[in-house]
Amino acid sequence: MTPAELSRTVRHAVCRAVEDGALRVDAPRDVKVERPRPGGRGDYATGIALRLARQAGRPAAEVAAELGHRIAAAPGIAAVAITGPGFLNITLEPDTQQGLVRDVLERGEKYGWTDLTEVVEEITYRADVRAAVIADTLRRIRLSQGTPSRTLCEGAADPVWAGLGVRIEAEHAHGRPRTDVAPVPAADDAATLLRRLGVDATRWGLLAAAAHDRPLTDHSAPHEPAAHRPPTGPSPTDASPAGPSAAPTPARPADRRAATTHPRATALTPHPLLLQHERNPLFRVRYARARARALSRNAAQLGFAGSPDEHVDAPALTAAVGGHPAVLADAARLGAPDRLARHLEVTADALLSFQSSAQHSVLPVGDEKPSAAHRSRLALAEAAGTVLAGGLSLLGISAPDHL
Repeated sequence: MTPAELSRTVRHAVCRAVEDGALRVDAPRDVKVERPRPGGRGDYATGIALRLARQAGRPAAEVAAELGHRIAAAPGIAAVAITGPGFLNITLEPDTQQGLVRDVLERGEKYGWTDLTEVVEEITYRADVRAAVIADTLRRIRLSQGTPSRTLCEGAADPVWAGLGVRIEAEHAHGRPRTDVAPVPAADDAATLLRRLGVDATRWGLLAAAAHDRPLTDHSAPHEPAAHRPPTGPSPTDASPAGPSAAPTPARPADRRAATTHPRATALTPHPLLLQHERNPLFRVRYARARARALSRNAAQLGFAGSPDEHVDAPALTAAVGGHPAVLADAARLGAPDRLARHLEVTADALLSFQSSAQHSVLPVGDEKPSAAHRSRLALAEAAGTVLAGGLSLLGISAPDHL
């Protein structure tokens, strides 16, 4: 773990303490970590508790205690000790990145899941399509965090919701003490959304915005010039292992769950969620996942596979992969699947940046032979692809190998 990654880990611990109500402070934009001074312990130390103590109105040692156990629960942290008036001394686990990548690849799409408990929760939602999709997604996410849930619709369920992958378990659940899921409703009903957008774009559009914001499905389709039309021909996801002059691997048919555009839209005005363009976050997330799969296929053609043999200098991508379990826990605890959607965007952007960097050539170039560096870079890219696939699955969205 690099100092920058550790700084983000400590800042995330502060944010979680604020969200939990344990600390009443403004989350800092950055957190300074440095090597311990003579007589100190651990690999790094931070005085963030001293910095926040006055604003929190509590002794620095108490603030440090609130942060310490949250930092200790993060991936790659071996131990946290409090010294002096409230310094946090942090010991890192050895080979943090390699161990993280191995863990992700071993656990697959269930990386970040926890053991099941015997407690069954109920999720009550308002009778509209957005509330139904959010409640169904919370059911999936909470199951990943060990808590089975049963969803209850306050009114009559629309049978079309099932076409969006919603499990309709109980209807007319009146008289409940509270409504757990009551977001800003979508402007269109389920049948209209399915016809306009299909399953994947509809679910993303209903889930990616916070519950108090309008869903992305309501956003109008801007006029798009011809240069922004979805690409045709061979898929860009299969970069040739022989170099840029070789013909790319033929693409499979596009995802069959993609739908036609709105009847009023023309070929130049598709809905933003259907654009195969970097401005569409759903496309970026699914494209990054497909790119990771293409790298694995091309590496196999060259006779090597991913293996975390050495450290890769990719702090943003490592942090995104390592932060996935905490994001799942937060999304389940706060009832906010939009947090998972945003994390997938961050992971996808980090993966695409990593793959396009000349510093991080995942595949050998020209006469170059596969090395430990190539195997390690490929393993990290595969781990990121696994996180994207697992996250999309929890959102009820497909993750095709070819796009």
